[in-house]
Amino acid sequence: MELWQVPLGFSRLRMFPFFDLAHYVASVLALKEQRGVVEVSVRSPLACWFSAMLYCFGGSVLSSLMLGEPPVAFLAKTINILLASSVWYLVFYCPEDIFCRCFSFLPLRLLVAGMKEVTRTWKITDGITHADTVYKDACLIMVAVGWARGAGGGLISNFEQLVRGVWKPETNELLQMSYPVKVTLIGAVLFTLQRRQYLPIAKHNLVFLYTIFLVVFKVKMILTRCSTSPLAPFEAAVGQMFFGSQKAPSKVKGESATSSNGSSVCDQSSEQHHEGAKKKQAKKTE
Repeated sequence: MELWQVPLGFSRLRMFPFFDLAHYVASVLALKEQRGVVEVSVRSPLACWFSAMLYCFGGSVLSSLMLGEPPVAFLAKTINILLASSVWYLVFYCPEDIFCRCFSFLPLRLLVAGMKEVTRTWKITDGITHADTVYKDACLIMVAVGWARGAGGGLISNFEQLVRGVWKPETNELLQMSYPVKVTLIGAVLFTLQRRQYLPIAKHNLVFLYTIFLVVFKVKMILTRCSTSPLAPFEAAVGQMFFGSQKAPSKVKGESATSSNGSSVCDQSSEQHHEGAKKKQAKKTE
């Protein structure tokens, strides 16, 4: 295979079973890291299983709801459900926690994380293609469904927490957007522009480049143990450029408060100095 054919061959990869299995493993391991999940797995295995399925198939559930389709359609994929359920059982109930210990081995962990990012690209493109068949040439719907399909597990995290008896509205992804949700939104926009032929690049080349970007930065974040988004400098620049003017009033208020406080302090000190001079003058006259 020649070098220029690599992106085309990469775009023809099949996700089932290996890449899907990596997605399920990474998703359920991420669920187990949440506070209180282990206790829920002991108290209510059914609630824990349902939470795991939302982590694994949250994108399908959310995108189906957005398109007016049955949200339980993912249950029709019996093999995928059995595979994800097997991973869930091994993660939470394997004796001596052997399964999780195996995937704590760094090279294996990096492999699973990279394969999960590959599935993210395929989910985005599948969601955009599906939305385009239902709503022809509706760019915003294509972006929304592609975003939901690729990052549905994060976008419905509040509902997943509710299943476990936790209610934390302040963790809403729209209020505190995590890196996977942000980068999925960027991917949904790029692939929508490419499908509408506003982006002069072949789909297989965009799939290859975007996936390489996802995998490289994910591996880098794991190796450096850095939770800071690599998009943070860009976000800061864009935020300052387009929304920085909203911070001006608070600064002005702060400056005015400081100046007023400063003037009052100066006035008080001048008054005290004036009174002290009067007292000294009175003592001299006495």
